[in-house]
Amino acid sequence: MALRDQIKMMVVDDMSTSRGLITQALDAMGVRQVGTASDGPGALEMLQKSPAHLVISDYNMPNMDGLQFLHALRSNPKTKSVGFILITGRADREIIEAGRKLGMNNFLKKPFQPQDLKACIETVVGRL
Repeated sequence: MALRDQIKMMVVDDMSTSRGLITQALDAMGVRQVGTASDGPGALEMLQKSPAHLVISDYNMPNMDGLQFLHALRSNPKTKSVGFILITGRADREIIEAGRKLGMNNFLKKPFQPQDLKACIETVVGRL
């Protein structure tokens, strides 16, 4: 069975359009187990009930930005080993360095193409 048939992902973005574009791209890659959340607190609650292998999160969100969300994930024993990809329109060095210190696995700068997303995911989880 291929990795894409087994892997469970969570897409976290406050913009429904962005969530839709990412989930469509994942669907086109053959990834079927995809959950979505519109913010970090909601995603944390969902991940407590149903863990994922990989989280793809926007950086700029209300209530809790992507790095605060990553910190919360890494601070919880149940979610500390989840793969994490940060998506941001502002790939500033300080954001990326802070993400790496918190345990971010990879990042992707907006705007991006589906093949960029696939390559970014595959560096974290292996070939889909």
